[in-house]
Amino acid sequence: MQKRESEKKMRHDDRKPRAGLAGFAWQPLPILASIAPLALASPAFAQADNPLLPKNLSPWGMFLNADIVVKAVMIGLAIASLATWTIWLAKTIELRLAMRRVRQRLKLLESGPLLAEAVRACNGGRDAVAQLVLSTAREAELSDSIADDGFKERVALRLERVEAAMTRQVSRGTGILATIGATAPFVGLFGTVWGIMNAFIGISESHTTNLAVVAPGIAEALLTTAIGLVAAIPAVVIYNHLARVIGGYKALLGDASAQLLLMVSRGARAARLRAAE
Repeated sequence: MQKRESEKKMRHDDRKPRAGLAGFAWQPLPILASIAPLALASPAFAQADNPLLPKNLSPWGMFLNADIVVKAVMIGLAIASLATWTIWLAKTIELRLAMRRVRQRLKLLESGPLLAEAVRACNGGRDAVAQLVLSTAREAELSDSIADDGFKERVALRLERVEAAMTRQVSRGTGILATIGATAPFVGLFGTVWGIMNAFIGISESHTTNLAVVAPGIAEALLTTAIGLVAAIPAVVIYNHLARVIGGYKALLGDASAQLLLMVSRGARAARLRAAE
């Protein structure tokens, strides 16, 4: 009897659920619940779940991913911007040296020397005022030092032509700045239109209106516009600055020409007085 009761008790205990096994069966659920947000937040999972996320939208990345036409426009605008700053540096140095030389020569002419003394001081010089002095001396030599009524007019004509030649010489290259300033925004606009057109073509081919599809193309197009403005705005500012400096340079040449005409006039008057004596 005792043996049968013990066997029944053992079978009854086997039918009871075991707490250890039941706890082990339910423990993985909280662990999975805590791991799931981390898996969703990982970059690899996000990229696999969202294949239409935007590309690298840094300026260099947009250039590399741009269409060949947009790339050509960007490269052309970058070259134009480089040319703008190169011309600015070269013309600034050239004009500064030329202005300094003109002021030095102008002080010499204002001190009131004779034409022969001015020629000796400027002999061998290639600057603008030296060319004015030598041109005046050349006309005096061709006129056999005869200070008639037409001599002053001939000298003035020569001085005017030398002034124009020297002004053209220092103005070389500034026309490129005007061209860049006028055309760069429109070139950038062309690249923008082309990039937006490609973006809309991408929308039609992907059959989706997701912003991630059109964002890279629009960003590349807007970058082209920005590069066009970066090339155009400095070109316009530098061109206006150089135009003002060249205008001041031309005014100094006009002062030098006036001093030479006064020198010629004084020499003609002295020649007439000697002839009268």
